[in-house]
Amino acid sequence: MKMLKWMIPGVLALMLAGCAAQEPPLVTLPMTARPQPQASTLPANGSIFQTGSYRAMFEDKMPALVGDTLTITIQEKSSTSQSEQTTATRSSALNESLNSGIQLPFVPGGLGKGMGASITGSGSASNTGKGTNQVATTFVSSITVTVIEVLANGNLVVSGEKVVRINGDTESIRLSGVVNPRDISADRSVSSLKVADARIEQETKGNNRLYNEPGWLAKFFLSIIPI
Repeated sequence: MKMLKWMIPGVLALMLAGCAAQEPPLVTLPMTARPQPQASTLPANGSIFQTGSYRAMFEDKMPALVGDTLTITIQEKSSTSQSEQTTATRSSALNESLNSGIQLPFVPGGLGKGMGASITGSGSASNTGKGTNQVATTFVSSITVTVIEVLANGNLVVSGEKVVRINGDTESIRLSGVVNPRDISADRSVSSLKVADARIEQETKGNNRLYNEPGWLAKFFLSIIPI
């Protein structure tokens, strides 16, 4: 019973650590915004032309106000390649000889006559290293976002979210950034390559994702392992 009391706080701490290991969301702006109320117009004075109800006949209604929508075509593609190679070689050699011919009395032929010492040494060192790193990422999709703010220079702050659920697997795409109205094409779309301060996030949840993702206990040990 005492052991159980000690185990419960430990298990709770591991669970909290596993939950804390999750990364915070990349997109933090509101996902949508309601249109601003229109200003009240003057009552009709009986004339044919009315300022409050005027609409240009040959003018396309482009996103320009809070609550307007436009389509972002995600065309993200990145490629990184890095290669490093190191080669070092060193060699050395030593060859020395010493001959002794010292003559001592009463010693026929002297001591050490014909004796000698020879010292020979050699060494070598070699170091070779090679590394290659390549990363390629492609993200192609589309999402319709909402204008949530109009800046003083006319640029549009946009944000949006798209959630698709198929057979129990949920895929969500979130995007936020700043769009220049001049970059919006006639079909009310713009490429993600022209979105400033872009934040693009794609997340998948479901059974298929669970099989490819480590459990919370594995995440805890991976977060504390120093190597």
